[in-house]
Amino acid sequence: MSTNELAGSHVLLTGATGFLGQATLERLLSSYPDTHVSLLIRPRGERGATDRLRALLRKNVFRPLSERLGAEELARLVRERVTVIEGGLGSVTLPADLDVVIHGASTVSFDPPVDEAFRTNVSGVATLYEALHHGAGKAGSPHVVHISTAYVAGTRKGVVAEVALDHGVDWQLELQMALAARVDVERESRRPEVLRRALAQAGGQHAKAGPQSTAADAERLRTEWVTRRLVDYGRTRARSLGWPDVYTLTKALGERVAEQRWAQAGRPLSVVRPAIVESALRHPYPGWIDGFKMADPLIIAYGRGLLREFPGLPDSVMDVIPVDLVVNAILATAARPPATGPTYLHVSSGASNPLTFQNMYALCREYFDNHPMPDGDRGHIAPPTWRFPGSQQVELTLSAGERAAALAERVLLALPPSKRSQDWLTSLGRQQQELVQLREYADLYGVYVRAEVIYDDRRLRELHAALPAKRALDHGFDPTVIDWRTYLQDVHCPSITATVRRAGQRRARSTADHRGSPSKPVLPERTDVAAVFDLEGTIVNSNVVESYLWARLATMPRSGWLPELADLARCAPRYLYAERHDRGELLRAFLRRYAGARADELRTLVTDVLGNALLHRVMPEATRQIRRHRAAGHRTVLITGAVDLHVEPLSVLFDEVVASRMHAKDGVLTGFLETPPLVDEARAAWLRHYAQANGLHLDRSYAYADSYSDRPLLEAVGHPQVVNPDSQLFRHARRRRWVVHRWGAHTGGLLEVLLDVTRADARAAARVGTRVDVRPGQVPQGAPR
Repeated sequence: MSTNELAGSHVLLTGATGFLGQATLERLLSSYPDTHVSLLIRPRGERGATDRLRALLRKNVFRPLSERLGAEELARLVRERVTVIEGGLGSVTLPADLDVVIHGASTVSFDPPVDEAFRTNVSGVATLYEALHHGAGKAGSPHVVHISTAYVAGTRKGVVAEVALDHGVDWQLELQMALAARVDVERESRRPEVLRRALAQAGGQHAKAGPQSTAADAERLRTEWVTRRLVDYGRTRARSLGWPDVYTLTKALGERVAEQRWAQAGRPLSVVRPAIVESALRHPYPGWIDGFKMADPLIIAYGRGLLREFPGLPDSVMDVIPVDLVVNAILATAARPPATGPTYLHVSSGASNPLTFQNMYALCREYFDNHPMPDGDRGHIAPPTWRFPGSQQVELTLSAGERAAALAERVLLALPPSKRSQDWLTSLGRQQQELVQLREYADLYGVYVRAEVIYDDRRLRELHAALPAKRALDHGFDPTVIDWRTYLQDVHCPSITATVRRAGQRRARSTADHRGSPSKPVLPERTDVAAVFDLEGTIVNSNVVESYLWARLATMPRSGWLPELADLARCAPRYLYAERHDRGELLRAFLRRYAGARADELRTLVTDVLGNALLHRVMPEATRQIRRHRAAGHRTVLITGAVDLHVEPLSVLFDEVVASRMHAKDGVLTGFLETPPLVDEARAAWLRHYAQANGLHLDRSYAYADSYSDRPLLEAVGHPQVVNPDSQLFRHARRRRWVVHRWGAHTGGLLEVLLDVTRADARAAARVGTRVDVRPGQVPQGAPR
């Protein structure tokens, strides 16, 4: 073989934006100067193929080449040697002078929906070969290097030879059924019983937030059900045919397409089957990788302490191969078209230089012992010890953990909100993350880490041996050159953990800066920004029940207190149910208790007596934050379902107060509202209308609330602020990474309010009108002492 048998060749490369494609393009540009490369790149969104190529050239894979040549010289080289063909694997016109086609485009997800996997890995392959058949190449026959995977061999044991797959699966029928599956599943997802389950589940979670929130989540649940169902279609069909997942099934069928559509007509075809492709050993630099590949999520999750155990066989071979060795093998194969029939090549390490799962674990454990992952401001994470108890035991432990976590979450969400319960929720959230990742990885990767198969690499070794000795140093692909300890501990693990470590360091610095500086972030000075506050639980430590009791007990003789409290207790279950399901129904039901009260007497009572009690219960942090927003020029708004008469004393703090207004007839309250209360989604709708009318930018605005019913309001602004949240809102805020405030509050409750009333001026109490059984300096008879 000459030093460069691709000299003067025109190479078509598909999948150039993928991991293997990037490395192949870089190698062609840096080491094969006499080749011309055509790239088939599909547009994505508003970015055309040329824009995507420009973005590709800025990636790390091209950094050494750019540093060596200079940015301008690299740009010139690309202009001269690279042609961009915009389009996908469908109808596209290909050049007529192709010498080599390296087909690497595919979906590399193990478990995509069945139609997506077949559309790319089978249908896309078929249309590419149709285009090649109708278009081109010298005598219509370029040498096609078809990139597959070693795992097309399926679920089997023993040694797998480098030969064509032995199966009788009809790829055309399977493709037809796979594409039709989405229509079937979409139809099934709209059946009443499926929709009722989605609505019930969404209602249980989001009823407090409003009907549109419930409907949106029900639709989300339906679409997730569709995706899961289509994933299950693919996985189950693959396993019924002898493959571990739909990825390996469709790659196997893609090989059959290539054989039938290209090789059977006597055209040259080479099928390259890499194993687990990971970071570079040497080129373009040690450790280069683009994103996380197959083994990396397991390694990262292990280092972060998220995988306490894993269902792998300790003697199973993890067939890892560095990406630069794979690229070298691909290009060496491209330079040597087969004389007759298709040829097959495993690019793997398991036969010549095996790395067992237990050895990989031991080397990674040693690496993380010496270089532990950061744990924010809590120090570092100790890697767990795996004992390899077997897949059945891991499954039993995992299932029990999932059931226990689900039960614990239901209990914690039912508890009254407190710092302790929220700390428990945070801890439970971390445990659930561990369980979710273990389940996902066990389902996805379990087959691969329990494999008892070796991929024969005889032809790979023969091809490498044919390289001139000088060229083999830089362009070789002998897997025996890999020292697994050096590769994993000095090259691969440092590379894939670098991003996670940097993120952890940034979080630690941010936490330290926050602790070292007690001052709050400076609010931007703007007049087109709103700061919206909920009342109960956010500004004042009270609720609609307490507000009612303040007014009611202050205006009735002591003889009426016990019956009133007894009636309130009798109605409590109904109020509690309404509170958990629809805040508006709670307000409507509870405000009926005001029926018969005179509006002027209630207003006087609030002005002269209860107003001071209300102001006394305003949380100091809330007052300071409202003043900070006003000082910054922000429009301060109070939105509450409380009665407007009760909140009039707070109007001095706000530019706008929106509260419930009770209906009155001849000055007497009827117990009904003038308009529907502003709760859950109605608050967000009102705010959007208000912002539009007043020229406010909601994406720059703030909202403060404590209840999950205010989720739509919080989601309507760019800066949601959660204050002393209930358990459901706390969980949601943690997931969305919203700011959570813990503001202090007075805790005297009803007793403190009653004492405030008794200290009021007797003359003010007398003006209320009738039956106020209060004397100056005395506690009403029957009140708690």
